Amino acid sequence: MADIDIAALANLLQEAAVREILPRFRNLGDGDVRMKSEAIDLVTEADEAAERLIRDGVAEIMPDALFIGEEAVAADPALLGKLAGADLAVVVDPIDGTFNFASGLALFGVMLSVISKGETVAGLIYDPIGNDWAIVEKGSGSWMCKPDGSQEQMFMRPSQPLEQMIGIANTGYFDIETRRKLLVNLADVRLFTSYRCAAHEYRLLAQGHMDFAMYNKLMPWDHLAGALLMQEAGGHVARLDGSAYLPHHTDGGLLVAADEDTWQELREKIFTV
Repeated sequence: MADIDIAALANLLQEAAVREILPRFRNLGDGDVRMKSEAIDLVTEADEAAERLIRDGVAEIMPDALFIGEEAVAADPALLGKLAGADLAVVVDPIDGTFNFASGLALFGVMLSVISKGETVAGLIYDPIGNDWAIVEKGSGSWMCKPDGSQEQMFMRPSQPLEQMIGIANTGYFDIETRRKLLVNLADVRLFTSYRCAAHEYRLLAQGHMDFAMYNKLMPWDHLAGALLMQEAGGHVARLDGSAYLPHHTDGGLLVAADEDTWQELREKIFTV
């Protein structure tokens, strides 16, 4: 596995937040927010400035790594195709939850994952508002690291009966008929929601506050760090057909649950796409 200075990467995300993200929060001008694919898919000056800072920092910390940022891929889609064959790569979402950020809602995060020979080996999910990090390295567990240096290991909570489960279900990227079917099925769980911010959704799961998460659109900057966080927190993570989720995958959906039996129950009774 690649030798990773996880502390240096964590500090880099914090620096990007302090210098480029937080000064712009609730302080964006009219020309600072632009639409990408649709009205709910936004990019701000903060996303782009933070990604530049993180890219330059990664070049110093891990000079041999391919850098793949969400905004870089938006500018050059061919870049994403290089991930599968890279010996070492760093994948970054400079602001996960841009819609929330641009709306003045304090529910956004900075995400980074390290890929070595086609496998996610480390991840960071930083909360600029709380100034703390969810940190994971393969084989070392999932940890919440606070600004005072204290650390607490995180675990998914034991599974609940289906009718008591609460979780994340992002149905927005399915076709309309599949969406209708899923929304009917979801009446059988206690509560489902979407915070439009995978960074905080994965953190909630790892801290034992929720039971499941389901996503359809799989962009690597949104899910690689979180998927490893879930696995190291004891959860079962797989695409909706049961196959392993790998860094180069961008479709096939993703389902997270506390264990494999619960995963199967959710797949069969709720997420029957």
